[in-house]
Amino acid sequence: MGKFNKLLTSLQDEELEPQLQNGTKSQEALSQARQFIPRDRIVRDENQVRKYFDVEKLNGLAQTIAEEGILEDLAVYEIPDRSGYYQLVFGERRYRASGIAGLDKVPVRVIEKPDEKKLLKLQLIENKHHEDLNPVEEVEGALALLAAELEKPVETVIALLKQMDNDVRRASYNVIGQPESDVVIKLLEGLNIKWRSFVLNQLPLLGLSSDILEPIRQGKIEYTKALVISRLKDEEQRQEVLQEAITQNLSIRDIRDRIKQLSQSQKATSQPSDYLKRFNAVSRQLKKTDAWENQQKRDRLETLLKEIEDLVK
Repeated sequence: MGKFNKLLTSLQDEELEPQLQNGTKSQEALSQARQFIPRDRIVRDENQVRKYFDVEKLNGLAQTIAEEGILEDLAVYEIPDRSGYYQLVFGERRYRASGIAGLDKVPVRVIEKPDEKKLLKLQLIENKHHEDLNPVEEVEGALALLAAELEKPVETVIALLKQMDNDVRRASYNVIGQPESDVVIKLLEGLNIKWRSFVLNQLPLLGLSSDILEPIRQGKIEYTKALVISRLKDEEQRQEVLQEAITQNLSIRDIRDRIKQLSQSQKATSQPSDYLKRFNAVSRQLKKTDAWENQQKRDRLETLLKEIEDLVK
């Protein structure tokens, strides 16, 4: 029995405990919890954490299932108002692959319907155990779980995480001991996620453009490399470096060198008209800015203007 089946068994032990006598485990009760049910009686969870499924990997799993069967049970609970039908809790990858393999029935563990918080946590743990979640899904799943635990919108949770990081940077106060901060830290650590690493390295993924996000979802590039590439503002250059990084498996250092080369090349090929456009844009901004009211800024501006005048003489 796989590691996650042991987790399911431990969950069922908790659920079956009131039925057991003298605190001993009932092997009969546990064996009844495992059963085979028709695939067409299982309803997929449209809101589950995992969104992307690699077709090639699914076909590979389907071949394994056709040869060896499903080694780890799917987890389901019976839908209250649909007798004989079951809601899939986790195991969708195995569920999809079993269909490709042509299975009519699949092995399941029937558990009690979990509440939203428990369901999200179980899905995250199960997917992390199988290394199924891509970095974007992991961020989205962790945020959804935090939102459910704190009973706040995801946007509010993101703001809280950023505020926690700002407080640490400014050393304005220790985030440890703050009620909401403690919930965040404890919950993420329970998922083996360091909260500051989550804020600094993973949370920024949600701000990436779709052309960068999709290759991360598909597992074509590590998110750390994608974050470096995302700093390129020019879309054409960004796509060029992205494709090079994927096809040539460039390291982060290689990517940074490539970006530096593009930047130097762009400066070398800049036309006089490009500089004039920038100068005119700055001139328009200067007319609107209140920087002249600040003595320090005004002195700096006067120095820069004098340098420009000297250059063009």
